[in-house]
Amino acid sequence: MNPAYTVEQVNDAATWNRGLLRLPHPHVLQTWEWGHVKALTGWQAHPLRVHSGKTPVAQALLLTRSLGRFPLRLGYVPKGPVVDWTQPEDVRAILRAIAQHAREQKALFVKIDPDVDPQTPEGQTVIALLKEEGWRPSPQAIQFRNTVLLDLRGTEEELLARMKPKWRYNIRLARRRGVKVRQGTKGDLATFYALYEETARRDGFLIRPYSYYQVVWSHFLERDMAVLLLAEWEGEPVAGLMLFIFGERAWYMYGASASGPARRHMPNHLLQWEAMLVARARGCTVYDMWGAPDELSESDPMWGVYRFKAGFGGRFQPWIGPWDRPLSPLYPFYIHTLPTFMHTLSRLLTKRRA
Repeated sequence: MNPAYTVEQVNDAATWNRGLLRLPHPHVLQTWEWGHVKALTGWQAHPLRVHSGKTPVAQALLLTRSLGRFPLRLGYVPKGPVVDWTQPEDVRAILRAIAQHAREQKALFVKIDPDVDPQTPEGQTVIALLKEEGWRPSPQAIQFRNTVLLDLRGTEEELLARMKPKWRYNIRLARRRGVKVRQGTKGDLATFYALYEETARRDGFLIRPYSYYQVVWSHFLERDMAVLLLAEWEGEPVAGLMLFIFGERAWYMYGASASGPARRHMPNHLLQWEAMLVARARGCTVYDMWGAPDELSESDPMWGVYRFKAGFGGRFQPWIGPWDRPLSPLYPFYIHTLPTFMHTLSRLLTKRRA
């Protein structure tokens, strides 16, 4: 590393989060709290900070975990590192610090997936620098590659005017039909999880055990870094979401809704509108709706989800996606050969059970 740069590990939550907030575009998945949540699933957090002289210029919450019974680990910096991506030497310094620390942890490779727009000149410069530093695009993504962003600036009337007419109508319809949105308490977490389980079964995605969301509650909602909102109709919860807030950005990461007749009363439209108002009241200027298709095509499985989000006036935002820094000759085996082997083995076992 350039001798002008130094690296330290931060060991204090307040110091870490304050440092993030002083950097451009801090992400909630880089907070101290997220490291504690991921510890529940076997990850260990390594909060790294890079200084240029005495000035902190970058931070990376590096997570590592064991690769099964093998004496190797995986490294991951979720939605990071946090750095001014227009400063190539600062970027180079934090990338090298991440790789070096991951190597010391005996990681097979380390992955990053920062919010960098590949359609900008700055994004193209970052991609070139990543390649120069030995990083490569990864076929394995953990977070969504793209998202939908809503600009929360302006008056409420201006926000509504940016929406498609049908979305404004549905918000008013939900109110007329008696849908009410309230902020949930810890006692409502089980209710939200039941709705989330129902949504997962209906839409075919996996969710974590209830204990995981209890930890999310204790680390985020109890520390005023997230809000649980529930939409009710005739006194029954019919939809809900968790809104995460850090700095000037809010993230809609977990959403749930019930099947049945209440869906025709458009509770999800009112729920999203109320989430925007909560985010605005907390000083947020951007609402990240967390997830969009890889390609803007009606054939994409997420097209329906994208249409719902875009109807609120959101814009499609592509990111550069996941990039890996191989740290072992075994990296190609893990990325290419092992997944094929495990898929074949799973099919064989399924046939035998049949």
